Amino acid sequence: MSRPSEHSAMLGPGLAVVAYALLSLQDASVKILVATHPVWQMLLLRSLFVVAISLAVGARSGLLRRTARAQRMPGLIWRGLLILAAWSCYYTASRDLELAQMTTIYFAAPLIVTGLSVALLRESVPLRLWLSTGLGFVGVIVACSPGEIGSLLPVVLVLAAAVFWALNAILIRSISAYVESDVQMLVANVAFIAFCAPLMFWMWAPLSWRDLFWMAGVACISACSQYALLESYRLAPASIIAPFEYTLLVCSFILSYLIWGVVPTLPVWIGAGMICAAGLLTILFQVGLARARAAAGGPAKQGQ
Repeated sequence: MSRPSEHSAMLGPGLAVVAYALLSLQDASVKILVATHPVWQMLLLRSLFVVAISLAVGARSGLLRRTARAQRMPGLIWRGLLILAAWSCYYTASRDLELAQMTTIYFAAPLIVTGLSVALLRESVPLRLWLSTGLGFVGVIVACSPGEIGSLLPVVLVLAAAVFWALNAILIRSISAYVESDVQMLVANVAFIAFCAPLMFWMWAPLSWRDLFWMAGVACISACSQYALLESYRLAPASIIAPFEYTLLVCSFILSYLIWGVVPTLPVWIGAGMICAAGLLTILFQVGLARARAAAGGPAKQGQ
């Protein structure tokens, strides 16, 4: 597969920023919902709505037919289970941690993605990209206040979610060249439903019409964020997309203030500035690399 063009070099990170902003909004909404409802119930209902949206939108393009003929179906199912594991850990921890605090701990994931992209995908990660990713991770440490973290279990759950999500990001990159994004999204959410539905015999809680309406809105946000994220990984290497996940942290701080009145401290602002700087450096590096390849006469071989 050829290297991304300069257009995709810009579009991939741009879609990632949109995806992570929507994911932050989804996280805030689900955090409110899981305060009164089981996590598995929220994940089941969200997936039911996402599947319904996917089938409605994909009817004309033959989504069901393309899904039935999809390559690498075991990988698609494994991806769904990895996301399920990540979100179940993450949203369980959300009951005990503030959104900004939880998101900050979670930011071990982008660094894990960059490392795994070397080990599993054999992507060549230049030193400048390692430095920008490292800058973003240091920004996470600055923004976080480790001494304020109390219970250990929620922290462990968030770190586990980071590992599951990193593995999912690598798996997305390995199958996105062969399977369309809407097919990946449909299979993942069907896997969610298959796993979560039997649990409802023990975990179902009554829902009001307001809860259902809210969950439908969350599902719409989730569907858009999933599609944008899948497309971003299709258009750009995992090591390029990974640093942009830091924008999720900035969005979480904003939502924490707007919803729960949590005012960011000075270290939070300093860390957020470092994270934004890391993302900007990555964009500049990727665009410069694409222009250099174009000037040299075309795309280079994948996995140099």
